[in-house]
Amino acid sequence: MINRPMVSAVPLLVVLAVLPVRTQIIEQVLVNVNGDILTKTEFEQRQIAALRTRPELADVTPESLELQKAIAEVTPQLILEAVDELLLIQRGRELGLVLGDEQFASILENIKKSNNLEDETQFNAALAQEGLTLDDLRRSLERQMLASEAQRRDVVEKISVTEAEARAYYEANRSTFTSPSEVTLREIFIEVPVGDQGVNVAEDTAARAEAEEVRSRLAAGEPFPRLAAEVSDAPSKANGGLIGPIRRDELAEALQAQLDGMNIGDLTGVIRTARGYQILKLESRTEEAIRSFDEARSDISTRVGESKMSAERLKYLQRLRNLATITWRNDELRRAYEQALAARQRTQVG
Repeated sequence: MINRPMVSAVPLLVVLAVLPVRTQIIEQVLVNVNGDILTKTEFEQRQIAALRTRPELADVTPESLELQKAIAEVTPQLILEAVDELLLIQRGRELGLVLGDEQFASILENIKKSNNLEDETQFNAALAQEGLTLDDLRRSLERQMLASEAQRRDVVEKISVTEAEARAYYEANRSTFTSPSEVTLREIFIEVPVGDQGVNVAEDTAARAEAEEVRSRLAAGEPFPRLAAEVSDAPSKANGGLIGPIRRDELAEALQAQLDGMNIGDLTGVIRTARGYQILKLESRTEEAIRSFDEARSDISTRVGESKMSAERLKYLQRLRNLATITWRNDELRRAYEQALAARQRTQVG
């Protein structure tokens, strides 16, 4: 499989293997967009590529209802994307864009390196395995470049984020710029055996006594990691009892309150848990920190810009669509296209 650099917002899909798909109603030419056509074969390739991402369809038959349902699910979005792509490619041509020899050679070298196919024979064999010629690959890459560059010039370069927009986003999303308080602890856990009749009182008393003795030894200065390795029944014994960092707000409220009153290095008392007795040491603590607007400015600009770009891209595609002549040769696909377009427009309004 050859991994190609993604240079298009609506990538061209290359079929690497054939999933059985039967779409008898699809004609050879499905739609004509300003003179450019989408053929039955091209669209089936898109369907196959989309269906191959669903492992549950690996063993289905062409007659399977599951397969037919999956085709119906993916088709509306695929046909909408296919028409979008034709509009973008045409706009790229209007802008005079072409994939030059030098640019193609550079992209080709990147493809070879990223796939460890720097040997020309291996590269040609990989192309043949995918049913591609070098000319096919170039046409595919040029289409991707035209679509991507048209959007960059007409949409991306015109996006800007004002100070007011950035500050409004910051105020509405302060929690995303907040780092919660965290604690790192060490633990020693003494387990209470549970028999068929439940917990034996004598064994519970013995476990508590052992935990109290361990805490006394810790308080007298014995190293926590060494004692954890010797006596703890918790998996953390392998790491000297170390656990965390843990978000403070993920701890039980009673434990939060107890830790809040402790200094770094302090020990808790012996704590009864559902399975035994536990002693904790507060190893470290970080306080909640909120990034200031200036500190977060770059992230804010990126997030607001991406949101605006997504909205502007859809408006841009709608303008291209309004100026286009789209002639359908397949009524079922036209209905699928209109369904996906209506869903997109509802999203825009929402």
